[in-house]
Amino acid sequence: MISLEQIAIFLTAAVVAVPLFRWLRLSSIVGYLAAGLAIGPWGLRLVTDVDNILHTAEFGIVLLMFIIGLELQPTRLWALRRTVFGLGSAEVGLLTLLLAGAAYLGGLPPIPALVVGFGLSLSSTPLVLQVLVERGQIKAQHGRSAFGILLFQDLAVLPALAVLPLLSAGSLDSGGGGSPWLALGKLAAALAVVVFGGRLLLRPLLRMVAKTGVTEAFTAAALLTIIATALLVNQVGLSMALGAFLAGVLLADSEFRHELEADTEPFKGLLLGLFFIAVGMSANLGLVTGRPGTLAAVTLGFLFIKVLAVSALGKLTRHPGDSAFRLGFTLPAGGEFAFVLFTLAARQRLLDAATADLLILAVTLSMILGPLLLAFYDAFLQAFLSPDEERSFDPMEERENRVIVASFGRFGQIVARILRARRIRFTALDANQTQVDFVRRFGNKVFYGDAARLELLRAAGADQAEIFVLAIDDVDASVRVAELLRDHFPHLKVFARARNRQHAFRLMEFGVRYLIRETYVSSLELTTAVLEALGETRTDAVSTVRLFRRHDEKTLLAQYAMKDDEAKLIANARESARQLEQLFEADRQEEASPLEPAEAAASGR
Repeated sequence: MISLEQIAIFLTAAVVAVPLFRWLRLSSIVGYLAAGLAIGPWGLRLVTDVDNILHTAEFGIVLLMFIIGLELQPTRLWALRRTVFGLGSAEVGLLTLLLAGAAYLGGLPPIPALVVGFGLSLSSTPLVLQVLVERGQIKAQHGRSAFGILLFQDLAVLPALAVLPLLSAGSLDSGGGGSPWLALGKLAAALAVVVFGGRLLLRPLLRMVAKTGVTEAFTAAALLTIIATALLVNQVGLSMALGAFLAGVLLADSEFRHELEADTEPFKGLLLGLFFIAVGMSANLGLVTGRPGTLAAVTLGFLFIKVLAVSALGKLTRHPGDSAFRLGFTLPAGGEFAFVLFTLAARQRLLDAATADLLILAVTLSMILGPLLLAFYDAFLQAFLSPDEERSFDPMEERENRVIVASFGRFGQIVARILRARRIRFTALDANQTQVDFVRRFGNKVFYGDAARLELLRAAGADQAEIFVLAIDDVDASVRVAELLRDHFPHLKVFARARNRQHAFRLMEFGVRYLIRETYVSSLELTTAVLEALGETRTDAVSTVRLFRRHDEKTLLAQYAMKDDEAKLIANARESARQLEQLFEADRQEEASPLEPAEAAASGR
């Protein structure tokens, strides 16, 4: 068990290290690793029970795999199919062969060499994506290619996690009691239970919990889903991360996807940070003084091979300008799953402890050096390797949804139906589970979730969206969302529904400038029909309503400036009514006795 004292040490290390490394424009993952090195057995020795902590912290990887599974929608994979399954498979296959060959020449047997080659071929998804976002390169061609490669690597880890226990010394020993066929049978049975049981039970159970409206209950149900699936798969000797991934895939196309991602994100972030701190603690720094030449050769060797191989693939896939070299310098570092694979391989006796320690320390150092290599390339080498100005890139194959519609009631549905008819991509959110169930029956794509939660907005893609349609009926909830949008997503253009004038004033406080009061437009349409029925021409009726609307919108802005002074509001309302009567009277008189242009000018009209 991890003690409260150890938890306090971890949190202190994270609070100090992560902001420092972000200030240095390095990844927070690098900060976690450095913090682990500092407080571990080879540093200040504040924490020494590394094995127990690492075992507990691996649950962060389990949650990460669940969220990766949630992101793997069939439509997303299909849009990126060429990059993911073409370039991604080529990158993993080529690097695995090259690095495995180097490991074999270094003295490892064939199967352990393949494990090492595959583990070193992987890159860190959170590290690389964070670096690309910070540099504004995520939409560049090399950024898109890096994303596709990382996605394939995440997929490729799954069969490795499933097969690795079957390659253990006990399984490979013909005299052992365990049968590989029995293990494969257990694997097939576990997968069948997870897939079919998940389809039949998961969504109905989550719907029942969601209908209670208790956020904590839904969060508990999400964690229970992950843990139960992970434990079930682990019972047949497979990785818990594999089970969590399967649970995520099963729910990737459900209405709960964004809510589940938002609920598990804080736990994933904390436990993943703890995992990286534990990895830093477990790094055997004695190798720095005991085997410095071997450590440097392994670290620099696989970094060099990855940069050259990935850059060559970039050239073969016709990346323009220096995009191929940028791709190579984006993906050289090792990844978090290498720690999992090498630790698991050591437990299964595929690698000895000394080799596993050497590889883990090499990957740790590579994750620190990786962002520095990209910075070095940007600052110095690109001027020599590619002095030509890089051309603008084609639009991304996989675009994020341009519009987010919050609340899928009567108001939001009209907006969404027109957007869908025009084939404009949008994400719809609604916090009413009954409403979600109802509208999904008619083929509408809507997700269950409370748009007043920041993490849910991030999961729904508010960082990349252009338009936010705020159609929430509840006034307080609507205002909370408007405040979140102003504070965290100022780039979004917000189009809001207001129930009344006071609701409109509260939304305007948070920068909402385009809003429609709930029954305002429909009442104007009805008034136009009433005037026509009373004998006015269509042109006169429309002109009258248009004049009223201009005056009312001008009055709304004036009253917003004095919304907190009731006396001034009452006086302004009376004055506004008088002005409106004067406008209509002047309009009526002008129609009754039209003046010549000269007379109109003389009269001041």
